Amino acid sequence: MPVEVALARLLDMAAAAPILMREEAPLADCMGRVLAEPLVAMLDLPPWPNSAMDGYALRVADSKGQPLPVSQRIFAGQAPHPLEPGTCARIFTGAPLPAGADCVEMQENAIVHDDQRVSFSEPLANGQNIRPQGQETTVGETVLVAGTRLGPIELGLAASLGRASLKVIRRARVAVLSTGDELVEPGQPLGPGQIYNSNRRLLCSWLQRLGCEVIDAGILADDLEMTRAALTGLGNVDLILSTGGVSVGEADWLGHALREEGELALWKLAIKPGKPLTFGHYRGVPVLGLPGNPASTLVTFALLARPYLLRRQGVGDVTPLCFSMPAGFNWPRPGVRREYLRARIELGRVVLYPNQSSGVLRSAAWAEGLVEVREGTTVQEGDRVSFIPLSEVLG
Repeated sequence: MPVEVALARLLDMAAAAPILMREEAPLADCMGRVLAEPLVAMLDLPPWPNSAMDGYALRVADSKGQPLPVSQRIFAGQAPHPLEPGTCARIFTGAPLPAGADCVEMQENAIVHDDQRVSFSEPLANGQNIRPQGQETTVGETVLVAGTRLGPIELGLAASLGRASLKVIRRARVAVLSTGDELVEPGQPLGPGQIYNSNRRLLCSWLQRLGCEVIDAGILADDLEMTRAALTGLGNVDLILSTGGVSVGEADWLGHALREEGELALWKLAIKPGKPLTFGHYRGVPVLGLPGNPASTLVTFALLARPYLLRRQGVGDVTPLCFSMPAGFNWPRPGVRREYLRARIELGRVVLYPNQSSGVLRSAAWAEGLVEVREGTTVQEGDRVSFIPLSEVLG
């Protein structure tokens, strides 16, 4: 199945099973969460006209070349008196503009005379260096729409509007299940034919960055009955995310379980790395089986699992930014599957990690992004290629 077809099906299934539960969360607990209702401004921002500079507030009409006396000093956080006609006010950045002033001149253009009166070296204009009331937001204006993912900027904006908490979608509950007799947790001794389980830490950390609640279901042996029991015991989650056990071999116990007691919606993609991907439902619970090779796990989670989880939480735009960049490599053999190559930018061109094996996670640690090479195409140095920064998909 082509990647875009699989993604479209996943997003349709995600939209049909949205996480509906909402909760009020303090801003400190909203990082990575999804806004459940629009953020509407309950005040003008700024609430009053204020100075954009350290300088002097005055009426343009009062500046006729003669020095003006300073009638008051206004700091941020103070309430000014109305400006006395024929005077100026010493004012600092962010301080409220006094009534009657229509201009702020920066202190660099001010000349302070021995008698402390002030004249100005440059022409003045009405409204200069003034931030008007409501410049950023006005009362009743929708500032953020529902479905917005909340990051540092969005949370800062909410705080600027006086919000101490926000209504957000409940965190997606995701169970992470590793399969394979060959897997051992880090810190334990390796036996013959065994390897350390890197996918568990990769996915748990990634899911936490996405704002999910992670249920670590541990390592599952290659056994059909144990697979069934594990899936049955995870009936209260929004997604079961497994790695390994989804190939076409005899140890494809997840695929067996979904075919026998569940529903299999996707199986095998035209993607490299990551062909043996499985999606289905087990007793109504969505199950996404990622391939076990680390680079395959990374690519399929970034391009398929991540957008699925975001859409379940109501995020509208789940497509990562993709940039057209000149290739600094040759790819002479056209493939039958869409390939995602670990790459980074050097001297304005995209270069590849020399080993693109699906088992080499080090390639992703070295890389800054993924290069997409479409089916049936070749790449020559200098050709334009699509580059997806890893920063776009890791959070």
